[in-house]
Amino acid sequence: MKVSLFITCLSDLVYPRVGQAMVRLLARYGIQVHFPEVQTCCGQPAFNSGYWDDARKSARTLLEAFDDSDFVLSPSGSCTGMVQHYYPKLFQDDPEMLAKAEALREKTYEFTQFLVGVLGVTDLGAVFPHRVTYHPSCHGTRLLGIKDEPASLLEHVRGLELVPLPHAEDCCGFGGTFAVKMSDISGAMVAEKSDHVLETEAEVLVGLDMGCLMNISGNLLYRGRPVKVMHLVELLEEGVRRADEHV
Repeated sequence: MKVSLFITCLSDLVYPRVGQAMVRLLARYGIQVHFPEVQTCCGQPAFNSGYWDDARKSARTLLEAFDDSDFVLSPSGSCTGMVQHYYPKLFQDDPEMLAKAEALREKTYEFTQFLVGVLGVTDLGAVFPHRVTYHPSCHGTRLLGIKDEPASLLEHVRGLELVPLPHAEDCCGFGGTFAVKMSDISGAMVAEKSDHVLETEAEVLVGLDMGCLMNISGNLLYRGRPVKVMHLVELLEEGVRRADEHV
């Protein structure tokens, strides 16, 4: 099967290690990942700001990039949610493009959805002896319904102590353009989220979306609090490497 990586802007430009970890993990299951270089932003910032014509331009590029892919995988619930929920809305008056948008929606997955739901993998043999708390990002949880997949993966990591995050369902305050347009409210929300992270006394905060994790880690760093922030893919890949070293 042809599996393509939809890397997203933030992972590509700021956190490329997340995409690299995805590729290395999938290789363990015999999956070679295709990376269409023509891909660009999914159009979410423009869509959320009301610039739908600009969002359609970005969307058309993505529809072309992944036209012949069997599966499209992303490390972001936010960008996956854009493709699955809003691409059909963007092209509702264009039957030809709507058909392409529907086709892309059907084959696009957030990474943990694919790993657990398609490959049927919950135990990668990873070892990660640390106290960890998990932040469920809004888009992944509310748009995609991701809940059990991350829990299944984390509970099979040897040595990991998973600590519940108080008020985990609360938004971190990032919200893309929201953090710029309403910075005072955004700042108050991320400060509250960081307080809850610190309550857990976790060594590591893990999540599925680098936008949220970037926002929280920035606040923790500003406050001088030594909590390591990782995407779940990074944690799993590091845990697998640790396990291999001790074989």
